[in-house]
Amino acid sequence: MALQKTVDKWKLKKWFVVHAPKSFNEEKICEIPADDEKQVMNRKVKVSLEQLTHNPQNSFSNVIVRVTDVNGDAAHTALVSIEQPYSYIRSLVRRYKSVATAVIPVQSKDGVNMVLKVIAITRARCTHSRLKAIRKELIDAITQFARENNADAISGAVIEGRLQGEMAGKTAHITPISKVEVKKLEVSS
Repeated sequence: MALQKTVDKWKLKKWFVVHAPKSFNEEKICEIPADDEKQVMNRKVKVSLEQLTHNPQNSFSNVIVRVTDVNGDAAHTALVSIEQPYSYIRSLVRRYKSVATAVIPVQSKDGVNMVLKVIAITRARCTHSRLKAIRKELIDAITQFARENNADAISGAVIEGRLQGEMAGKTAHITPISKVEVKKLEVSS
């Protein structure tokens, strides 16, 4: 009986170069193997924000992008979410502090639906009514900010920390705020 030759399926795969969204200057993220273009579509890739912005202050943030278009061996992506790892958020919350969290669904000026999960940490313990007031202020301010800006501007403000700084300033009249952080920004497709 003759031996059959087997073909190594791994050698038949093509490598596709994944590029970041336009807001990140379509920088090369990674290469992924696949048999054809259909297998690359809708794949999600997780990458450190520091790799995209070249800013070491963003080393604790992760960006998840989804492949939306494939041209030849180039795969173009769209932003799915920006998130902070649990370990980083946990390092911010210390004893004798209070935490106000809010999940805020918003629609940007250009009609993109987003969900922002925000956490505000006070400098000292405070009452439940103050935490409730902080949460209300966060919801109102972020909803207003989203109405006035498009999706790229909102994600850019989160990455640069401008949105968090504005929210800390707007809630400081209620009680002294140590930090406001966006735990997660999700873009609905």
